[in-house]
Amino acid sequence: MAVTSTSEPGAAHRGVVTVTVDQPPVNALPVAGWFALADAVRAAGQDPDTRVVILRAEGRGFNAGVDIKEMQNTPGFDALLGANAGCAAAFAAVYDCPVPVIAEVAGFCVGGGIGLVGNADSIVAADDAYFGLPEVDRGALGAATHLGRLVPQHYLRTMYYTARTVSAQRLLEFGSVWDVVPREKLHERALELAAEIAAKHPAVIRAAKAALNGIDPVDVKRSYRYEQGFTFEINLAGVADEERDKFVEGGA
Repeated sequence: MAVTSTSEPGAAHRGVVTVTVDQPPVNALPVAGWFALADAVRAAGQDPDTRVVILRAEGRGFNAGVDIKEMQNTPGFDALLGANAGCAAAFAAVYDCPVPVIAEVAGFCVGGGIGLVGNADSIVAADDAYFGLPEVDRGALGAATHLGRLVPQHYLRTMYYTARTVSAQRLLEFGSVWDVVPREKLHERALELAAEIAAKHPAVIRAAKAALNGIDPVDVKRSYRYEQGFTFEINLAGVADEERDKFVEGGA
């Protein structure tokens, strides 16, 4: 699994750092992957020369959530606890990053991917991008906190109960996605937005990020932790394991 950080070349992109995830085949991250992603985003934000972070992925889609096969192949609850802690760390790293984080989304963005983009400051999406939480079909809960930052309340509830997805174009209509472009132009569009932000005074932008986080009506970290409690409860009841086995065996 590779999480790489690259400083974008050129004067126009000074201070723009791109963090790229590449975990074939579908960017479903193992426990170590979530912590590696958290470390990469934190390191980028802590660099005083960084002005904007772009978060993107290689491959078919942006993120397919946690690696359920790792979870089912690990005895006990270590992988479950690790995945929950890793997701919380990665989501928090995006949210707490001292500079704006732009999520560059192509293809699928589901499960833990929603936690990442929901905590980002801006989202630029490819016209093939779609978003959703299949959690109820996997015997889990979580990231409704972050989906609630992308869609209206009743839309959220219906998506959550049905495990349906929503297109990037629909999110553009809701106002939660900044722009939708063809996949081949996605990184270029993300760089354009990043350059516009990076051209501002960095001290002002860092203050703006802190101020916006400070006035958020929902504490995203505490809210996500509350959701995790129900995931743990379902696991203790044995229901979650049954649903994950169906997924791994191809029955769901």
